[in-house]
Amino acid sequence: MKTIVISAHPNLERSRANQAMANEAKKYGDVAFRDLYQEYPDWTIDVKSEQELLLQYDRIVLQFPFYWYSAPPLLKKWFDDVLAYGWAFGPGGDHLKGKEFIVATTAGGTENAYRAGGENLYTVSELLRPIQRTLTKCDVVYLPSFVTYNANAGSDAYIAEEAIRFAEHIRKPAVALVQ
Repeated sequence: MKTIVISAHPNLERSRANQAMANEAKKYGDVAFRDLYQEYPDWTIDVKSEQELLLQYDRIVLQFPFYWYSAPPLLKKWFDDVLAYGWAFGPGGDHLKGKEFIVATTAGGTENAYRAGGENLYTVSELLRPIQRTLTKCDVVYLPSFVTYNANAGSDAYIAEEAIRFAEHIRKPAVALVQ
């Protein structure tokens, strides 16, 4: 299975958790890595190139920090530009049909903060619903998300363990992820 991680962190070099996840993913020959903020510092997305890239992979992993209960702005722009009507959805928009997508995110808060009655009122899964629906509108297979909680305060050992867990998650067969 050909997998690509599309990272969207506004400052990946300064993120312990997202950088650890990126470095771990890069260790595997069957996983490609792409940093949207490095690719598009001026935010001018090469839509055709991005679409052609997506066609080359069976599984697309969207890796980003949980940014105001959603994705960072460049990833949102990427959704708007790349997942175009007539290409990703709508009449003739079947290019992503059946491709597997995984959302992998890091949250500064604890897992307890992301629950009913917690500080953030909702689970990360509930808060990711708009992204999930965006992707399923494109007729993709939306696989279970990967979340690292406490990314800001977690120890270096914890972050390293989470990076390994991330790489294992994105490389598992779909059937193992949905059990």
